[in-house]
Amino acid sequence: MELTRTRYLEQIRPFYESDLIKVLTGVRRSGKSVLLNSIKSELQQQGVPGSRIVSINLEDLDFSYIQTANDLDKEIKSRIQGRGKYYIFLDEIQHVENFEKALASLRAKLNASIFVTGSNSRLLSGELATLLTGRTVEFEIFPFSFIEMKEYFELNGRDFSENLIYDYIKWGGFPVRFDFYEEESTRRYLENLYTGIVGNDLLKTGGNVQKKQLLDISLYILANAGRDFSAESIAETYKAEHASKGKKTITSKTVCNYLDRLERAFLIHKVKRFDIFGKRALKSKEKFYAVDTGLRIIQTNSVIFEDTFFLENIVYNELRQRGFTVYIGKTYKGEVDFIAVRNGKKCFIQVAYLLANESTIQREFGAFSPIRDASPKYVISLDKINMGRNGIAHINLVDFLLQKQDLLLT
Repeated sequence: MELTRTRYLEQIRPFYESDLIKVLTGVRRSGKSVLLNSIKSELQQQGVPGSRIVSINLEDLDFSYIQTANDLDKEIKSRIQGRGKYYIFLDEIQHVENFEKALASLRAKLNASIFVTGSNSRLLSGELATLLTGRTVEFEIFPFSFIEMKEYFELNGRDFSENLIYDYIKWGGFPVRFDFYEEESTRRYLENLYTGIVGNDLLKTGGNVQKKQLLDISLYILANAGRDFSAESIAETYKAEHASKGKKTITSKTVCNYLDRLERAFLIHKVKRFDIFGKRALKSKEKFYAVDTGLRIIQTNSVIFEDTFFLENIVYNELRQRGFTVYIGKTYKGEVDFIAVRNGKKCFIQVAYLLANESTIQREFGAFSPIRDASPKYVISLDKINMGRNGIAHINLVDFLLQKQDLLLT
C-alpha cells in the first residue's frame, strides 16, 4: 500500500484553493507523483467531483503528443467545461517546451488551482520566474524519512524496529527500494535509478559532457558529501587517479559545471556557512549533502557507520523536511555542524556517531564554547544514555528521527 505523506500534505493543504501555482520539486522517484494522487484523493473526499480534476502525466506515452506550450494549453482547455473551478495536475512538467508560457496563460484565463511537479530545480528560474513572480509556491519532496519508513512498514504489515536505523543509514529512503528484501537487489535498483537520473537530468541539459567522467565525478561527490572539498581538490584527485591510465584530466571549471548539474537534479544540496559572530552567510566554502544516503554507497561494498558524515547527512535532510533553513556555523575556533532556522528562531546542532570517550565528549560539546548566543544547543548521537551537560541538550538520533524528542528554538 502507498504511504500518505502527511508531513507534506500539511504544508500544501493551505494552498489547495489558492490561485498560486503549487510546484512540487525533488529528485526523481522521491514520491512526487504519489503525493499528487494523495492531493487528488483529499480533494475528492472534500466533495470535488472527478470531472473537475484534470490530470496529465507528461512521462506517460499516452500524452507524448504534448510537446509544446501550445499543445498543453489546447489539451487542458479541451477538458474544461463550464465556469466552475477546476484542479489541474501536471506531472513532470519540464518535458513540455516553454511550459512556463502555458502555465502563465492558464493561470490568467481559467478559474483553476494548478499543481505541477518537476525533477529539475530550474523549474522556478528563468522565464517562469519572470512571468509568474510572486504567483508560485514551491515544496521540495525528499525520499522517505526514517519515520516515514516506520509508517510504511506498519502500513504494509512489516516488522519495524529501531535497529533498522542502520539499514536506513546504508540504503536510504527512496520509496521503491523498500520493495526489495535482498541487499544486492536494493543496490541494483539504486544503481539503475542513479544511471537514469544521470541520463535524464544531467546529460540532457546542454553543454559538452562526457558521461563516464560525469559519473565518476558525481559518484565521488556523493560518496564524500559533508566533507570539505573544493572544485580544485576534486580536479586534482581525479587527475592523480586517471592521468596514469592515459585518461583525459578535468578542470575545476568542469567540476563546478557538474556540481551545478547535480544540484539541478536535486541529487545534492549546497549548504552555506554562516559566520555566527559576523551574523552573515559566507559566499564561499559551502558544503554539499546528498539527497539520500543510499546514493552514497553505490560504488562501495559497505558503509562505515562510524563515519559521522552519513549521520550529518540524515540530520540535514530531516531538518530540511521539517521546514528548517540550514547553515553550517562558523566560529572563530572552528565550526558547529548546523544552525537550524525556522520562523525567525534558531538552534545549534552537533552530530556524532557515539560519545564513546571523554575526548569525543569534549570535542562535540566543546564546539559550542565560543558561541555566546543563548539559542538552544544540541548534540545528536546514537547513544541511548542522556549525556547532556552545561546547558547543552543531548538527543538520541533515533528518538529525534521518530519525533520522540523535538528541537526547541529561540
